[in-house]
Amino acid sequence: MNAFHSPISSKQKVSRRRWAVLLSVTVRPVRSCFVLFDPFLPGMEQSIEQTTEVLLCLSPGEAADLKEGINFLRNKKTGKDFILYKSKNRVRACKNMCKHQGGLFIKDIEDLDGRSVRCTKHNWRLDVSTMKYVNPPGSFCQDELVVEMDEENGLLLLELNPPNPWDSEPRSPEHLAFGEVQITYLTHACMDLKLGDKRMVFDPWLTGPAFARGWWLLHEPPSDWLERLCQADLIYISHMHSDHLSYPTLKELAGRRPDIPIYVGNTERPVFWNLNQSGVQLTNINIVPFGIWQQVDKNLRFMILMDGVHPEMDTCIIVEYKGHKILNTVDCTRPNGGRLPEKVALMMSDFAGGASGFPMTFSGGKFTEEWKAQFIKAERKKLLNYKARLVKDLQPRIYCPFAGYFVESHPSDKYIKETNIKNDPNELNNLIKKNSDVVTWTPRPGATLDLSRMLKDPTDSKGIIEPPEGTKIYKDSWDFEPYLNILNAAVGDDIFLHSSWIKEYFTWAGFKDYNLVVRMIETDEDFSPFPGGYDYLVDFLDLSFPKERPSREHPYEEIRSRVDVIRHVVKNGLLWDDLYIGFQTRLQRSPDIYHHLFWNHFQIKLPLTPPNWRSFLMHCG
Repeated sequence: MNAFHSPISSKQKVSRRRWAVLLSVTVRPVRSCFVLFDPFLPGMEQSIEQTTEVLLCLSPGEAADLKEGINFLRNKKTGKDFILYKSKNRVRACKNMCKHQGGLFIKDIEDLDGRSVRCTKHNWRLDVSTMKYVNPPGSFCQDELVVEMDEENGLLLLELNPPNPWDSEPRSPEHLAFGEVQITYLTHACMDLKLGDKRMVFDPWLTGPAFARGWWLLHEPPSDWLERLCQADLIYISHMHSDHLSYPTLKELAGRRPDIPIYVGNTERPVFWNLNQSGVQLTNINIVPFGIWQQVDKNLRFMILMDGVHPEMDTCIIVEYKGHKILNTVDCTRPNGGRLPEKVALMMSDFAGGASGFPMTFSGGKFTEEWKAQFIKAERKKLLNYKARLVKDLQPRIYCPFAGYFVESHPSDKYIKETNIKNDPNELNNLIKKNSDVVTWTPRPGATLDLSRMLKDPTDSKGIIEPPEGTKIYKDSWDFEPYLNILNAAVGDDIFLHSSWIKEYFTWAGFKDYNLVVRMIETDEDFSPFPGGYDYLVDFLDLSFPKERPSREHPYEEIRSRVDVIRHVVKNGLLWDDLYIGFQTRLQRSPDIYHHLFWNHFQIKLPLTPPNWRSFLMHCG
């Protein structure tokens, strides 16, 4: 049997008001075979109705007064802001909200053409004449609103929204007995949920590293973690990043229970795209559509939602038991495009920051140690304020910061560990308490929250059961050697005896027709050139490999990569997140521009199957 299962496709209906443009709604085909769920979790066929919402109305006089170019408008009743761009007789419109992290746009004083606006958060620039972001170039497109004229030549801004999908088949909260719903924290983003007589686990990373060798667990997981996983009725894995999809952890689990039901969202890049290469024998992986309740039993159901910024890979989840909702937004930047259920019983989200190669791995130009420290401090503060504001807006009964408990513990990453400062969960919880009445929980490994007790009385001493006194909370040693041996095995592979592997690999990667020249340098642990390693140029405009930089004007990046990790990534056709998020590179770029298309391709869009190195070696021989 194929390891990948899919539910029956859903039907979707569209309704509209008389002035709305009818949009076709398609269901993306599932890439795996059609197999129904296990008996306790049948596939469900449901409908999602899409409706039209009027966000802003302008009278005929107000519409006639719109100036050529950029217009900033506000709906005084709702307080929502919008941008309209008028060019002759055409008007384009969008929400005044940056798609990156929800910042407000203002006039761009450096824009001489009157077409772009600048985000107050991270200086992202949006060309509202095209609705494309120009800084970083080639990144997102802004979601446009429908602009319609009414019968009297007034102007309407419309948004075609599905109703909040969690509101389909609503259920009123029922009584919960003490102990009926218990949430136990294991490590990082891994929670063990007891929901009646069912058990559900989120994102089990409980052993080994993430991102090649860059991230290691901060917390010591409970000693019975493997037994807990084996006893689960289902496991939810939010996305393919290795601090959530941990193959070392799943290998341990598969050795005991290969048929455990695992559920993932129907993302553009499959979460388990690398399952066959991993060697992990899992036989019951289920891909479910977004925004549809999946029924586990009469009391328990769950719904997977996509991220608005990274819908191709990130997801979050709502779990509902007897009408009580648990919201886990995981790593999503704008989960479900910013539309989330309010007043859930429990909300969990990431909080820490420090989960990117930027700016820690960059050097040259502005990237001084002082600049990095100031940038990191500012970003941490922004993240704390954003999370606190989100919690205040959503008003969950209880909030738990998680998915940020990692450390760069390998000795070669000492610089990253000491300078890549992360947020303290207690600092966030204190900020939340200042602005709202939300109860907060800073979890420790093995701690258990009794949802019924906490909802009834947050001061109940039995509402949160902490680990026994003397329990080891933080790890003080990590088993590096087995995982480094796997990486080191790639260094001497026969592939790299032939310099033509470079052309073979980048041809396989398939990124070209982009004016960027990259110098790739294989290095030792200290990022000095590796003796006998490769140092080469790639011109992505025509996918050539020149000896010198071309004479034409071109952006340039220099990427130094530790030889064991880069060769492991190349050999296995892995995504470059192992290099970039794992802090295994050092980068310089001129000019200082983020090349979104390049990094997005190598971090998300590489082919699903690795290069055919066997054929390559046969031809080389």
